[in-house]
Amino acid sequence: MLDFTEEQKLAQSTIRAWCAQHLEPHVLKLESGEMSVYPVMRELAGTFGIPDMARAAFAKMRERREAAKEERPGTGFKGLGDASLMAILTMELTRCCPGFALAFGATLGLFGGAVMARGTPEQKEKWALPVFTLEKIGAWALTEPGAGSDAFGSMKTVARKDGDGYRISGAKTFITNAPFADCFVVYAKMAGAEASDVRAFIVERTAKGVATSAPFKKMGMHASPTGEVFLDDVRVPADQLLGGEGAKNARDAAKSSLNQERFGMTPMCVGIVDRCLVEAVKYAKTREQWGRPIASFQLVQEKIARIYTARSIMYTLLFRQLEADKTGTPLTAAEASASKLYCARTATECAMEAVQLMGGAGYMTGSVVEMLARDAKLFQIGGGTDEIQILRIAREVLESP
Repeated sequence: MLDFTEEQKLAQSTIRAWCAQHLEPHVLKLESGEMSVYPVMRELAGTFGIPDMARAAFAKMRERREAAKEERPGTGFKGLGDASLMAILTMELTRCCPGFALAFGATLGLFGGAVMARGTPEQKEKWALPVFTLEKIGAWALTEPGAGSDAFGSMKTVARKDGDGYRISGAKTFITNAPFADCFVVYAKMAGAEASDVRAFIVERTAKGVATSAPFKKMGMHASPTGEVFLDDVRVPADQLLGGEGAKNARDAAKSSLNQERFGMTPMCVGIVDRCLVEAVKYAKTREQWGRPIASFQLVQEKIARIYTARSIMYTLLFRQLEADKTGTPLTAAEASASKLYCARTATECAMEAVQLMGGAGYMTGSVVEMLARDAKLFQIGGGTDEIQILRIAREVLESP
């Protein structure tokens, strides 16, 4: 895959127009917290028919299940539209407001994706469908106050069997959508079992013992609410064990979600770098010093050329991912980490280059590139730090034949 199709490019222009008219005017209010992302998210979904698409996809899934008389967890409906369209949507939302794109992706991609990948048919209908229609907001809770990169080894959240259900105690932190989410996928170690025995549970906000923090104050991604989840002896019915009683250890499922999160960062990074290039070029052509546009200065041209080159490479990585998805050929863990490492670092560097090129105008709060520079830094931390990606790549390469 070398480029998007004409049909996909038309969809891209339509989404970009929506962003310019319905998202861009609200960015400052979303960033300040004066306005919530969720009503705008639902407006986006309604405009592009996402709830109807979800209901239709679930209806087809039910028909296939009834025809086959059974359905294994993880089969059937995988998402909304093809991967290319979802990548385009993510890119366009990000180039306008990365925080909005992050909150949107966490509810559909992380929570919804986890339930669709591992859930029973009943769990998909009860918890995933309302999230895909945006009636409810989801959150994916793995990270803990003392367990970041060592998410499983240092996990303190524990689930113990309680009659026909479970009781969960612990805390999760840095969770996107946590302050307002209706439902959570929560990972917990099983009490009395091997330390490696981790399970995933669907936990509802209304359950007794569930509490969340106020939104954190962060360096960037201000439009995306992030917070803590507290679980104080929360009673969870057996039907909320993700995948049902026959579910396997959820460590591999969590790692799969992390890989998807890393791949999902590629179109977000492309969106940031693309917008930085547009803003840098526009400013360089109109800003004059010593009687001529700064675009005529070679050092300014060098910055623009570097951002353009980075965008070109990122597109290549994105199309590699999309082609792999289309052909059903999974990329290796090393490729997932390499893509995230390059894109995260480069997006941050390009955003800072755009700020530097625009000088004081780029440094001011309210500047697009100032927001993008703050937001890009998260990609070097969330979903596995740069350092963790380097270790994963090296391990894969050194252990390969």
